[in-house]
Amino acid sequence: MVSPARLVVAAATSGAGKTMLATGLMAALRRTGLRVSGHKVGPDYIDPGYHALATGRPGRNLDPWLVGEDRVAPLLLHGATVPEPADVAVVEGVMGLHDGMVGRGDFASTAHVARLIAAPVLLVLDTAAQGRTAAAVVHGLRGFDPAVRVGGVVLNRVGSPRHESLLRDAMEEVGVPVLGVLPRTEGIVTPSRHLGLVPAAERHAEAEAVVAALADLVADGVDLAAVLDLARTAPDLPVAAWDPDREVEAVGGGVRIAVAGGAAFSFGYAETTELLTAAGADVVTLDPLRDTALPDGTAGLVLGGGFPEEHAEQLSANAALRAEIAAFDGPVTAECGGLLYLCRSLDGLPMAGVLDAHAAMGPRLTLGYREAVAVAESPAAKPGERVTGHEFHRTVTDPPHGGTEAWRYTGTAGGSRHGWATPRLHAAYLHTHWAGRPGAARRFVEACRG
Repeated sequence: MVSPARLVVAAATSGAGKTMLATGLMAALRRTGLRVSGHKVGPDYIDPGYHALATGRPGRNLDPWLVGEDRVAPLLLHGATVPEPADVAVVEGVMGLHDGMVGRGDFASTAHVARLIAAPVLLVLDTAAQGRTAAAVVHGLRGFDPAVRVGGVVLNRVGSPRHESLLRDAMEEVGVPVLGVLPRTEGIVTPSRHLGLVPAAERHAEAEAVVAALADLVADGVDLAAVLDLARTAPDLPVAAWDPDREVEAVGGGVRIAVAGGAAFSFGYAETTELLTAAGADVVTLDPLRDTALPDGTAGLVLGGGFPEEHAEQLSANAALRAEIAAFDGPVTAECGGLLYLCRSLDGLPMAGVLDAHAAMGPRLTLGYREAVAVAESPAAKPGERVTGHEFHRTVTDPPHGGTEAWRYTGTAGGSRHGWATPRLHAAYLHTHWAGRPGAARRFVEACRG
C-alpha cells in the first residue's frame, strides 16, 4: 500500500517544545484542508488527547516496548488509515531524540521509532539561552546515528531578529535547513499538575482554544510547505496496516461492554475498543462522573486510567453508580485509575468498594516500564502470561495487592507482587497496550459471554 507522508518531531531534551510544535503543526496542516493523523512515541496518554483535538481523529501511540518492534509501523499505518486515509502523519517524540530505556541503549526512543517507520526528523530546538552553540547541538544530534535522518530544524523561543539571524547563520554552517522560527511567548498556557499536562478531556473548551492558538503560532512561524516536502520524502513502508479483525477472532456478537470515559477516566488506547469490537463486543461508554447507572445490558466493565483522584468528591457523590458497580457480577478489568475507583476509599472518600483496600496520594511518582507475569486466572490474563507495560501514578493502595495478585514484576522490579486477580476481576496499576497482547480482548469478551 502507499504509505502516508510523515515526519517525527524531536528535540534534544524534554521541555524544548515538542508538544507545542507537533500539536500546532497538526492543527495548522489540517486548516489547509489536509487530513492529518497524530501519533506519540511512548506510552503517554495525555499528549494524544491534544493531538485528537488538533486532527479530529484519535491520537495514537507508537511504543516498541508495549507492542513489539514489528507492530510499530503497522500501527502507524492503521492510525493514518482510520477513520479515513490521512495525507500526512505527524509523530511527536519523547524526551531527547536518542533517550531510550535505561540499560537498553536507544530502545523505545524517538530515534528508534523514527527508524522503524522510516520517517525524517524535524528538530525543535529551545534557543532561549543559546547562540552559535545551537548549531553544534543540531550537528551532534544529526551525526550520532546515521540511520536517523534529520531533515530540518524549527528554532523555538527566539528572542529577537538579531538572535534569529545569528542562529540561521550557524545552522547554515552545519547544513541543516531552518524550517521555522517561533518567538518567545508566554501567551499560550497549558496547565500541568502531578502527572504532566492537564488532559484535554478535563478542560475541553480551554484545550480547544490552546490548540487553535498553537495552530496560529505554527502557521505564522513555520514554512508548512517545506515541512510537507520533508514529510513526503518518507518512503513507502513494506508492511500492511495493523487490522484488529486480523488480530482477534470474533466470538459472537451481542456482548455489551462498558468502557469508562469522561474527564476522570481519559487514559486509554484507541486500539482497546477496536479489538473488543473485533472480538464481537458492543462497546459503549460509561462516564462515572455523570452516569448514575451502568448501560442497559452491560455484561463486562473496563475501567481504564485517568485522574479519579482529581474528581474524588464527584465520583464519591455518585452513590447510585458506586453501589451498582459493587453489586455487578460480570467480568471487570481495571488499570491504575480504575483500580483506585474500585477501592473502598480514595483520599478518605468512599469509592465502589469492590476491593478491600484504601487508596491515597503518595509521597512520590512511580514511573517506568515494567515486565510482568500473570499469577492467576482472570478475565484479562491467563496464568503465566508474560507482558510488558508501564506504571505512571502518584497514589498508593493499602494493601498493595490482594491474596492473589494480578502480576509479579520481573527483571529490575525484583519480582514484586502487585494488584488483584480473581476469575471475574483483574485490577492493577500496570498499564498494557492490548495491540501488543490482542488475546486479552478475546479473553475478556469470552468471559463476558459466560
